Amino acid sequence: MSIEDYETVIGLEVHAELSTKTKIFCKCPTKFGAEPNTQVCPICMAMPGTLPVLNEKVVEYAVKAGISTNCEIERDSKNDRKNYFYPDLPKAYQISQYDKPLCKGGFIEINVNGENKKIGITRIHIEEDAGKLNHNEFGQGSLVDLNRAGVPLIEIVSEPDMRSSEEVDAYLKKLKSILEYIEVSDCKMQEGSYRADVNVSVRKKGDTEFGTRTEMKNMNSFRSIVRAIEYERARQVEVIENGGKVEQETLRWDDVSGKTFSMRDKEDAQDYRYFPDPDLVAIRLSDEYIENIRKNLPEMPESRKDRYINKLGLSEKDANFLTSSKAYSDMFEKAGEICKNYKAVCNWLNSDIARILNEKEQEPDQIPFSAENLAELVKLIDDGVISSSIGKKVLDELFANPRSPKQIIEEKGWVQISDENAIKEVVLKVIKENEESVLDYKAGKDRVLGFLVGQAMKETKGKANPKMLNEMFIEELKK
Repeated sequence: MSIEDYETVIGLEVHAELSTKTKIFCKCPTKFGAEPNTQVCPICMAMPGTLPVLNEKVVEYAVKAGISTNCEIERDSKNDRKNYFYPDLPKAYQISQYDKPLCKGGFIEINVNGENKKIGITRIHIEEDAGKLNHNEFGQGSLVDLNRAGVPLIEIVSEPDMRSSEEVDAYLKKLKSILEYIEVSDCKMQEGSYRADVNVSVRKKGDTEFGTRTEMKNMNSFRSIVRAIEYERARQVEVIENGGKVEQETLRWDDVSGKTFSMRDKEDAQDYRYFPDPDLVAIRLSDEYIENIRKNLPEMPESRKDRYINKLGLSEKDANFLTSSKAYSDMFEKAGEICKNYKAVCNWLNSDIARILNEKEQEPDQIPFSAENLAELVKLIDDGVISSSIGKKVLDELFANPRSPKQIIEEKGWVQISDENAIKEVVLKVIKENEESVLDYKAGKDRVLGFLVGQAMKETKGKANPKMLNEMFIEELKK
């Protein structure tokens, strides 16, 4: 049998760090990048005799996420202790939720290859993050940084409804955009505030029982997740086809080699010995509390998408692209409002800006310049101060050293040539140097005009006004 005779079954456990100012059970700050062990206190360091107090904002953010993903919000919930030992877990247990999560039974809708599909969400629960181990590169031990210990998380557990890496990619991006829009998490993957545990199994097409699953932990790159799923799918099929048995285990994905490696046997729920945390009271939510959160949710991606199509005249493809990221959408709205050319702003975001981010392997929230800068760039082109080709150079400068586009073109001497006499001089020079192309044009080969304009732009290093060049070439070639 070939790999095409097997179906892949994928479920995800997504961990999103909540954008609260303080940790889940103490008043320590949650700022990223602080010096090791400078954002800690006796509570998050698990000193004897300390007692946790639940951060109310964490509950509010979890409920927001639940409502936005069509979950049922539980009126009665509680915190549990998840017991396991690891050096970066100071209490030797994690405070999480087990049988009574805050949210359950939701879904989000994705679109892959033009087809809509609902991906079920089993539950959303709150929990604390663990610390971080910093390993000595020469194998001389590890140091523990507890700044992250106690940082609030929501874990969003999907149903095993995904059947391809493309569906996983669409689901993760849609979920990320929802969390960004409701402003409960910044979802900065490069900082680990949006990461996923990926569960993969395979079964022969037509089978109803799931195969044995493996889990790849703490993955925080869309590209790596897609690659890891494709590799693990092929690996499991190869094991089965060779008469072997897939082991239930936790795997580590190595991005350099493009392979998975075994870390340990995969734990089941009973291995964690869950029990209610005796130091924390139960969580009781009123209908009024939940409804108040529902009423105050910000505009969601689907609503923005409809507005972009129906009011701003964008195509569905462009609207989908912009609303896929709150960073893109916010920049589009702000820049478009300033320069009054929404279509041009969309084109810059959808083409050159997206391309540069992809080359740098960066996310939209890492765009280094402001919406005001982008609006100024669009306006300089619309006003004829610079050409579109010079605009691309300005964009490169904005990524390298963000500042006013007007300042950039003044520094570089990139102001567009729109003087009629100067344009005519260049046109006559190009005509004289390309007599064969001129004859081809006069013989009816209209496409030659583009070549001649290109030569003139090359002559002026992209500074000439392209519209004036076109008009003057046609005028001179008719003579």
